Amino acid sequence: MLNNPTVSPRRDDEIDIVELIRALWQRKFLIAGITFAATLIALAYALMATPYYQTQTTLRPASAKDLDELNSSGLYKLSPEEALKRVGAGIDSYEYRLEFFRKNQELFDSETPQGGATLEQAFSRVNEDMKTLRPDPKRSEGSFPFVGLSYIYPANIKGPEITNGLIEYVIGRERVAIAQDVEVIVQNRLTKLEQTMAAERSSYQASKEARIAALTEADDLKRAKLNDELKALRKQLRTRREDRIAQLNEAILIARSLNIVRPATPSSLGNAGQPAAGSQGNVIRTEVNNQQIPLYFMGTDALEAEKAALQKRGSDDFTEPRVGQIEKELQLLNQNREIEQLKQRDEEDLFIGAYADWHKEAAKLKNLNLNLANLNLVNIDQYAGAPYSPVKPKKALILAAGLVLGVMLGVFVALVRILVSSSSRKN
Repeated sequence: MLNNPTVSPRRDDEIDIVELIRALWQRKFLIAGITFAATLIALAYALMATPYYQTQTTLRPASAKDLDELNSSGLYKLSPEEALKRVGAGIDSYEYRLEFFRKNQELFDSETPQGGATLEQAFSRVNEDMKTLRPDPKRSEGSFPFVGLSYIYPANIKGPEITNGLIEYVIGRERVAIAQDVEVIVQNRLTKLEQTMAAERSSYQASKEARIAALTEADDLKRAKLNDELKALRKQLRTRREDRIAQLNEAILIARSLNIVRPATPSSLGNAGQPAAGSQGNVIRTEVNNQQIPLYFMGTDALEAEKAALQKRGSDDFTEPRVGQIEKELQLLNQNREIEQLKQRDEEDLFIGAYADWHKEAAKLKNLNLNLANLNLVNIDQYAGAPYSPVKPKKALILAAGLVLGVMLGVFVALVRILVSSSSRKN
C-alpha cells in the first residue's frame, strides 16, 4: 500500500501546488507592487488622457403647412418626408461637411491642419467622429421617421456648436438648392413658353400670308372671270347691235318698196287705194292682231332714224344691266378690305388663339415671389447640447483593466522568479 505509484505523484503535485502558492505568497509584495504600479499607470492615463464627449441632434419631418407655399406654386412638389430625406442626405454628404469644416475652422481648434497636414487629412479625423443617425430598417415599421447627427469630440472642441452649426448649414444649403431648382424650372418654363410663342407666331405669320395669298388669288380669279364675262357680254351686245342694223337695212328696203314712210299697219296698207279718210269725216281705225307686225311697217323715217342712232352709238353697255353689275364687282375687287386689315395689324400676338393663356402663365412665372429663405424643411426635435460626462476614456474600466493586468503581470513576474530560483538550486 505504501508503494502504490498512483498515490505518490498526486501527493507530489499537491505539495508542488501548495509550495507554489506558498512561494507566490512569499512574493506578495512584489505582486502587489507590480499591481499597484500598473493600476497607478492606468489611473494616470485615465486622468491625463483627453476626454471625449458625445452630443447629438435629431430632426423630424416638417408639417405640411411649412411646405404649402412651395407646393402651391405648382412648380415644385416636396413632401415633408422627402424634405427630411434631402436634409439627411446633406448631413451625410462629405462635400457639405468639408465645406462647413473649411468655413468654420475656428470651431475645431486642435483639429485644424498642423505639421504640413492638408485640410482634407485634418477633416478626415473629424469626419470619422460624425455619424448620421437613421431609424433601424429592421425596426422602422411603425416608428416615426427621423434623421440625426452624432458627434464625438475632444474636450477642447466646441462639439454642440459644431453639430448645430452643421445642421443649420446643411438646411441652408438645401434651401439654396431648392431655390435654384425653382429658378431653373421657372426659366425653363419661360423659355418653353417663348419657344412656343415663337412657333405660334411663325405659324400665325404663315397662316396670315396663306390667307392673304388665298384672298388675292380668289380676287384675281374672280376679276379674270368678270373681265372675261364683260368682254364676252360687250361682244354679244355689239353683235346684237350689228344684227339690229342688218334687220333695219332689210326693213328699210321693204318699206321703200312698199312706199311706207311713216309707221303703218297691215290694214292701213290695204286701204291705200280708197278715198282719204278725211273726205268721209273723222274716222278712227282700230286693229286687233295677235301677230307681231313686221319691222318695215315702222316706215323708212323711223327705221333710218333708228339705224342712224345705232351707227352713232359708241358703247352698248347701257343696254345691258349686267354690264354695270360687273363693273361694280370689278371696282370692289380693286381693294380687298380683309387683306388690308391683315397687313395693317400691329399687335399680331392678340390674334393668336392661346395668347391670353400664355401671357397669363408667363406673367405668373415672372411675378412668382416665393419666400424660400425661411423655408422650414425639417423640425429640429433635439438640439445638440453639452453632455455631463465624457464617453471616453472610461476611467472605471481603465482602472479595472489596470488592476487585472497588474495582478497578472505581478503573478507572471513572480512565477518567473520562482522558476529561476528553482533552476539555480538544482544546479
